[in-house]
Amino acid sequence: MRLDDAKRIEITDKALFDSYFQTYPPETSEFTFTNLYMWRNFYGFFFMEWNDHLILFSRDIFKKNKEPASGNKDSLYFFPPVGSDPAEIIISLFKEHKDLEFHRVPKTITDTIQNNNEFQSLNLKIMDDRDNWDYVYETESLKSLPGNKYRQNRRWLNKFLKTYNYEFKILTEEDIATCKKLQLEWCIHRECEEDEGLEQEEKAIYDALDHFLDLGFKGALICVNEKCAAYTFGEMLNSNTIVIHVEKAHMEYEGAYQAINNLFLKSNFQDAIFVNREQDLGILGLRRAKESYKPIRMIGKSIIYRSE
Repeated sequence: MRLDDAKRIEITDKALFDSYFQTYPPETSEFTFTNLYMWRNFYGFFFMEWNDHLILFSRDIFKKNKEPASGNKDSLYFFPPVGSDPAEIIISLFKEHKDLEFHRVPKTITDTIQNNNEFQSLNLKIMDDRDNWDYVYETESLKSLPGNKYRQNRRWLNKFLKTYNYEFKILTEEDIATCKKLQLEWCIHRECEEDEGLEQEEKAIYDALDHFLDLGFKGALICVNEKCAAYTFGEMLNSNTIVIHVEKAHMEYEGAYQAINNLFLKSNFQDAIFVNREQDLGILGLRRAKESYKPIRMIGKSIIYRSE
């Protein structure tokens, strides 16, 4: 495979990516065009088609932001190939290239690779990547918050609904500036300039919002006295699962996070059975928040690399 033939992701590539995701429905949150597009600059993604698979990789993410599992900063960073036999493509790429790693690899692929006869001869290792596991919930449970296990979430939701004179709105192009204003205020409060991850996230969010119509995701916002209190956006990941890309709220409005989560699901994606709320990135507070909604399962992901 000639990596020099790869190109950067552009908004006009959406149809190609969508065709792969429709033919090979993803289970991990990374694989929507919205997600890949909004994070393309942070990762420095290139892509190409090879042997009827979509290949995504970065030449410089290890040099700038991420630590390689192998310890080799010169390694190429790959996402799992998208196609009929991603495990075979991964094996083929390890045979062609010495320094590379595959990240965000789901168990369905790692199980297949471990059964490949060349797994041992290539000295491949699989390392668990818990910080990037996806949280999956039942949509109906997040809408109704039933029983004692959702008691605290339900209390925060009801507090918001009873306390504030709010307006819930489905996101339109006219609301983009309002969401950006909340994002800016959120970042000032969280001191994003002092946190590279939050700073890069802000850039990715602005990029997605700037291409709201082209990307085609759905979103919503809640306003209190004409001030944006919370916003969110997401889309269908596969035929029965929603993925929530972003959810932000002003901390001054108690229960705003619970409200935007609940009202957004009640107003969209009526046929979706599950909700994928992405990963916690190893951030303790985020992990506690995601666990509080009682996921029904986690989508495990691993890193595949060569051990010398």
